[in-house]
Amino acid sequence: MRVITGSARGRKLITLEGEDVRPTTSKIKEAVFSAIQFEIEGRTFLDLFAGSGQMGIEALSRGAKSAVFVDASRKSVDIIRKNLNSAGLYDKARVLHTDSLTYLASADEEFDIVYLDPPFGSGLLQQAMPIVAEKVKKTAVIIAENAEKEEILQNYGEFVLDRQKHYGKIKISMYRHRDFV
Repeated sequence: MRVITGSARGRKLITLEGEDVRPTTSKIKEAVFSAIQFEIEGRTFLDLFAGSGQMGIEALSRGAKSAVFVDASRKSVDIIRKNLNSAGLYDKARVLHTDSLTYLASADEEFDIVYLDPPFGSGLLQQAMPIVAEKVKKTAVIIAENAEKEEILQNYGEFVLDRQKHYGKIKISMYRHRDFV
């Protein structure tokens, strides 16, 4: 797993090993960042259920102003910190070891881009999406990665499904405020 482009291009990132870990594939990461390539520079990025932090690190490498990484796993948080240091991007990041829903309940900042990749089938995506839709800027894009058969709604609050793409057993759903679709 590597950073695709930007200031940290080519940097190797480490990830957790094990069956309960499912890093976003390079193909999906490339597709996501291709779709939002002109919306990253100078923006704030929230990487919920961050895992290795690769999505937020890619955003920072491509010019995001800052990124917040949230994960409940101590091992994941340690790997995110190592990856940020390796990529030379730690100064633009905040890494939080907490449950994503707990973080969302108390978050007082609004983000421009949010990426959610919770454990598939856990119900966490369905719980987090309505809260995220209330905590982002009107111009934000919300991106959800989930299992193809896992249900996701057409809208959450004022945010509606803008596009959805399937990659085998995984789907990526992008939501935008209804005024910008």
